[in-house]
Amino acid sequence: MTAQEVKALVSLLDDDDKEVSFLVEREIKQQGGKIIPLLEEEWEKADFSPLIQRKIEELIHGLQYEQTVERLTHWHNGGAIDLLEGLWIVATYQYPDLALDKLRGEFEQFFYEAWLEFKDEMHPIDQIRTLNHVFFNKLKFSSNTKNFHSPSNSMLNVVLETRKGNPISLCCIYMLIAQRLNLPVYGVNLPNLFVLTYKQDPAQFYINVFNKGLVFMRSDIDHYIAQLNQKPNEMFYQPCSTLDIVKRVLRNLTLAFEKVGEAEKVKEIERLAMILSA
Repeated sequence: MTAQEVKALVSLLDDDDKEVSFLVEREIKQQGGKIIPLLEEEWEKADFSPLIQRKIEELIHGLQYEQTVERLTHWHNGGAIDLLEGLWIVATYQYPDLALDKLRGEFEQFFYEAWLEFKDEMHPIDQIRTLNHVFFNKLKFSSNTKNFHSPSNSMLNVVLETRKGNPISLCCIYMLIAQRLNLPVYGVNLPNLFVLTYKQDPAQFYINVFNKGLVFMRSDIDHYIAQLNQKPNEMFYQPCSTLDIVKRVLRNLTLAFEKVGEAEKVKEIERLAMILSA
């Protein structure tokens, strides 16, 4: 579809005949993501009524959202293996132009910064102490306690830019760096908290990234679960899957949008979560 054809369609979005405007919207939606740049050009010209501009915005968002749905469906059907890709897809919900290659490049730099500090045959605890030094002192990551429930905590690109995040976003970044260093570090789904475990027989211990990389043991989880009056469950002690991690990120994002009263966004994120539960 040419730019002139798109302009002609857009001009009919506020037609008095509701059937005409409905058919126009349907035709635009059927074009898919390839029409987004042309719609953006029309929106930037600002020579339409506020009603048409608002409809253009809604159409662009709808098309971008469907791209996110398609990406997440493809990721899920492909085995939900690459955590960075899964987090990138979640971030494209609010930042549709975000490039995965850009994120991969940033993590390669993080890996290099950490690799410079590592020595051969380090004890597991020393490995984590070293990674803590890199993560918190060199890279300057910290807990976002001031805006703990902000939706931005679930947007990987924002956390990388601000160096502040919630437990799961910080754990994901820390874990991706650790695994790039070939460390056996994995996510653990605790109630109300996400932590990491260093697990390589016979050694296993846990890392609370939100609390400056605090190292703790299984007995500490026992105590934590008891305080919550919950029954012990083996899932509280063992690594969870990449799929489980992205599901939890989406749950956090749903709660964040609920707190700020974004009902439509809650529905859209819930639809994304359902894809991962299929």
